[in-house]
Amino acid sequence: MVRRTAPGGGRTEVRSRRVSCLKILAEQGSSLAEAPAIREPLHAPVAQLVRGDVIEGIHYGSVVVLGPDGTVELQIGDIEAAFYPRSALKPVQAVALVRAGLPLDGELLALTAASHSGEERHLAGTRRILEQAGLPEDALRNVPDLPYDPVVREAWVREGRLPSQLAQNCSGKHAAMLYTAHLNGWSLGDYLDPAHPLQQAIAEIVEDLTGQAVAAVTVDGCGAPLFSVSLHGLARAAARITTAPLGTPEARVADAMREHAEMTSGSGRDVAALMRAVPGLLTKDGFEGVHVAALPDGRAVAVKIADGADRARLPVVAAALARCGVDPAALAEFAQAPLFGGGEVVGSIRPARALEPLTES
Repeated sequence: MVRRTAPGGGRTEVRSRRVSCLKILAEQGSSLAEAPAIREPLHAPVAQLVRGDVIEGIHYGSVVVLGPDGTVELQIGDIEAAFYPRSALKPVQAVALVRAGLPLDGELLALTAASHSGEERHLAGTRRILEQAGLPEDALRNVPDLPYDPVVREAWVREGRLPSQLAQNCSGKHAAMLYTAHLNGWSLGDYLDPAHPLQQAIAEIVEDLTGQAVAAVTVDGCGAPLFSVSLHGLARAAARITTAPLGTPEARVADAMREHAEMTSGSGRDVAALMRAVPGLLTKDGFEGVHVAALPDGRAVAVKIADGADRARLPVVAAALARCGVDPAALAEFAQAPLFGGGEVVGSIRPARALEPLTES
């Protein structure tokens, strides 16, 4: 089945599907908090670029730290404005797929929540999901791309290989979406339509786990619907996943991602390294400077770098986790990013003062 586009390039169809999906979400009940406000976020300084002992630049953003009981223990910037979590929402999407009947566990479930590097194990895993569903690779509707990892991408290009849906970093999620739709008897060619039963089911779980209505629906880079929530809501969702009872869809996703961190990201990726460094930590990054992390006791952090700069993301996340109670020694390798001059390290990207550890007076 081919996705239809409206005359004039498809913008009318995307707009109408967005309105339709928002109407569906509004009719799902009144037990949720209201949708976050769509406004210009009031971000604050979260990271400094220090070169030769001089602050060369400042990254703005927002940070939230939740305690074990869900209370906000640290708030910087605007944690309640609507924003797009990008791929940091994938653990929530994976929970929704499992709740809808997806039978995967272990490394294939980790791949379902992955922004993978395009390594051979990621491609093979995506093929295995499709094979279990009895579906061909051309059933995928994510956009073709080269592998995300620079080294893997260079080798891919040297071999004369073209961009493909399989190599694109969201292919595991898309294969799992197709598998779930197939198991439920839902149509396959339009599985990315926000009004499709699969996407309605995902939207419902996004609202359930974040505890708030969705503010807006758009299209993510891979082509899948993307739901706008708040940074606070994203942190709540991560905490809900890590504190869920053993055997629940939430716990299955958390266990798979922690046990197969390289399948969720890739060799040498900071997300995998962070999960290895902090026992029990579940964490996921997303484009445009987004990152969420949660511990088994419900402590959680969520970060958004305003300008989308990835270089500022990890030092801010490490500082937020330290404020969350994680041993700073376990976070030392993530706490600063080096700045180079003439091939030498001459400075670093450091968390802003508001993220410095609390000291007893």
